[in-house]
Amino acid sequence: MKLSDFDFDLPERLIATRPVSPRSSARMLVAQGDAIHDQSVIDLPDWLQPGDRLVLNDTKVIPARLFGERRRHGETGETAARIEVTLLEPRPGGHWSALLKPLKKVREDEVIHFGADLSARLLAREDGQALLEFNLTGPDFDAALEQAGAMPLPPYIAARRPADERDKEDYQTVFARRAGAIAAPTASLHFDAALLDALEARGVQMSFVTLHVGAGTFLPVTVDDVTQHRMHAEWGEVSDTAAAEIAATKAAGGRVIPVGTTALRLIETAGRGGGIKPWSGDTDIFIYPGFAFQVTDALMTNFHLPKSTLMMLVSALMGSDRIRRIYDHAIASEYRFFSYGDASLLIPR
Repeated sequence: MKLSDFDFDLPERLIATRPVSPRSSARMLVAQGDAIHDQSVIDLPDWLQPGDRLVLNDTKVIPARLFGERRRHGETGETAARIEVTLLEPRPGGHWSALLKPLKKVREDEVIHFGADLSARLLAREDGQALLEFNLTGPDFDAALEQAGAMPLPPYIAARRPADERDKEDYQTVFARRAGAIAAPTASLHFDAALLDALEARGVQMSFVTLHVGAGTFLPVTVDDVTQHRMHAEWGEVSDTAAAEIAATKAAGGRVIPVGTTALRLIETAGRGGGIKPWSGDTDIFIYPGFAFQVTDALMTNFHLPKSTLMMLVSALMGSDRIRRIYDHAIASEYRFFSYGDASLLIPR
């Protein structure tokens, strides 16, 4: 399999930079067997059966992008350099790994100021990343980050506009609970109260798992032979309750349908032995054509980037030729792509 096998031409106008409102009014392409249907997300219950189970990722995106200043005093007085910080993951001792732009403008032990209350000291450089120590910890840090930070929008949105206050609501699911992600589980952004009520009325059950989506989700594949690609690791957990619920649905003949590729990757990690079990840890599972799905019966997801690992995942589920036809239809029908875009419901044969 070559990287070019997962490429396609996408008109730039189809990249969504804002979500639709209300959330469940987004369009939804339903691919079932060989048929393609143009629907809306609010129609999702019509395509599910009582006893089916949706698996949702309850991770919460932190406002991980910070803009600050590094200040120095010299013979010519005080000088300042503007520094952009993107938090990546917490480390022991209250430290954080982060991306700094430009990293070369900050020396070790120098302090970056993010306003009156929040600052961070550069402890070390590690493989192009920074290790930071903040002046606050615990709830004080969380509160200051909420005030000073911006949502870490994906690069294809951030290149077109800066994050703003609207994104703090738009780029968060309505059931976000466990803070730690720096990217949203975007298929779940379509869920609102109206859709959740309709699913409950239909008899569709729901389970929640947690996978903290990291910056690696946006890293490009750099090898031509995709089987040589190595996935970034992300922390996730399938609780005792979620594993028991999913197993019970399978045993009763219901379908298990993850909402988003993050939920799918997590339940397939927990189901590697053939039956899903409670699981917690870092997963670097890489799903590409030829993968044997153990838990997933269908998938609700957004439309993905060309040559991305997510294109490989949906190709594994539906078949490469089928996915090409689905994406050709989506582009011809002007579906909106990527994180703030429209949805698809992929039901394999």
